[in-house]
Amino acid sequence: MPTDPDHHPHVIQGDQHAGGFHFALVVSAFNATVTDGLLERALATLRERGADPGHLTIVRVPGAVELPLTAKRLALTRRFEAVICLGAVVRGETSHYDLVCETAARGISQVALETGVPVIFGVVTAETLEQALERSRAGRLDRGRDAALAAIEMATLFRRLKA
Repeated sequence: MPTDPDHHPHVIQGDQHAGGFHFALVVSAFNATVTDGLLERALATLRERGADPGHLTIVRVPGAVELPLTAKRLALTRRFEAVICLGAVVRGETSHYDLVCETAARGISQVALETGVPVIFGVVTAETLEQALERSRAGRLDRGRDAALAAIEMATLFRRLKA
């Protein structure tokens, strides 16, 4: 199909400016040495990108399986432009690793689709505690930062799609 060089597609995308948005962060208490790091990195990133600390809500849950239901409750309030789910599942610490990972991933995705609110999967899945810790710190594998950046981008994108 030929294209007209004078006409370009209209591109809509988010950006990395968090100012004016409300974010909820749902954090698993299980593997707290990892999830505390994820939370710290996500909060630092949100603040660096202009989020108002008064617009950030942190909700603690027991484990990764509880993330989706809590995210859904928060999304349904319509008070948050995005919900960030932070958790850590380490294969060596649970005999039902695959079930927990699958339940969390499927549930988080389902909440986003059902509510229309961006719900970010910030759950580290790792073979060892050392791998999980590496992903919860500043550096190349910083998953807390990645989750926060995804939330900001989706929040800004959805605001533009609404306009």
